[in-house]
Amino acid sequence: MIPVAEARQRLFDLVAPLGSETVPLAEAAGRVLAGDVAATRDQPPFAASSMDGYAVKRAEVERDAMFRVVGESAAGHGFSGRVGPGETVRIFTGAPVPDGADFVVIQEEVARRGEVITLTGDDYRNANIRPRGADFRSGTALPGGRRLAPGDIALLASMNIGTVPVTRRPVLALLATGDELVMPGDTPGPDQIVASNSFGLKAMIEDLGASARMLPIARDTENSLRTAFDLAGDADLLVTIGGASVGDHDLVGRVAVDLGMEQAFYKVAMRPGKPLMAGRLRGTAMIGLPGNPVSAMVCGHVFLAPMIRLMLGLGADLPPLRQARLAAPLGQNGPREHYMRALIEGDAVRAFDNQDSSLLTVLSQANALLIRPPGDAPRDAGETVDYLPI
Repeated sequence: MIPVAEARQRLFDLVAPLGSETVPLAEAAGRVLAGDVAATRDQPPFAASSMDGYAVKRAEVERDAMFRVVGESAAGHGFSGRVGPGETVRIFTGAPVPDGADFVVIQEEVARRGEVITLTGDDYRNANIRPRGADFRSGTALPGGRRLAPGDIALLASMNIGTVPVTRRPVLALLATGDELVMPGDTPGPDQIVASNSFGLKAMIEDLGASARMLPIARDTENSLRTAFDLAGDADLLVTIGGASVGDHDLVGRVAVDLGMEQAFYKVAMRPGKPLMAGRLRGTAMIGLPGNPVSAMVCGHVFLAPMIRLMLGLGADLPPLRQARLAAPLGQNGPREHYMRALIEGDAVRAFDNQDSSLLTVLSQANALLIRPPGDAPRDAGETVDYLPI
């Protein structure tokens, strides 16, 4: 068995950042920006009013000053003339400030009669104008290597970017194995269970920004597994679920080796998830997850997620672990690194009492994996521990 950190590094060695493609801006949300993208214009592209009011010369602004209204400037319809001494232009929020004006008096501080206004306010420190380029200038870049959030999409749109270079989505082929499995909605036989791992992993993979392709369930025969492996040939990463242990019916590793898999490792000193294997099969990275539902999902968080981030160009640096105080004491940990399903409540974390790797109800309630090092001594309530949000 190898430590978790070493297993993760060997998995990183199996994959690399993928190439890029160009997509319409409307389809770029959630994608990873493949390179810096520069604005093609200033924003705002002109000095713009930040309030509804009247555009005047700052030097003429004082209480009881009077101005003649000579025009109007609205969003999309600016005033084409020039504001002279004693003149003003009615202006609306977002409209261009006309030439000759450098101050906007808000309408609440104006009395208007016909085409003449009188200033009624006392505080004229704020010019109520957004300068040209106050947000960004032409050439300002949004740096690559980031997953595009809604705010990024809005920024790119205002930069007048219509298409965006993004990292290609990694394609992961999910292969559940076992005679005992049937698909959700089917009727299980007396000795069968419903396949759940591939559906949970698919949701996780797609939430991370990759694509998941579910292959037909492979039966516990060499021919079925060989056929399933053939179907995964064009994937960036093959993920098998179950069949990676050493039982008589655990054929995944054996068949993969027969087909020429270059094994990177087998078994990791962690709990749950010990029977984990990885390698390269016919040029495609492959990781074999345990069949127990919780083991598979925990390994997805600990190993698959970092591999996907690396393929997306987000780097191999792991998100920093978080810390919380224990809500209840914990006993001595065993020889393997333990990822305990836990619940964050306020500033405290509580591990569930039952950590059996078959209990999806507990995983569904958990929002964290409390991490205990190998041989970790008993912990008292109130002590600080590391956890991984899930």
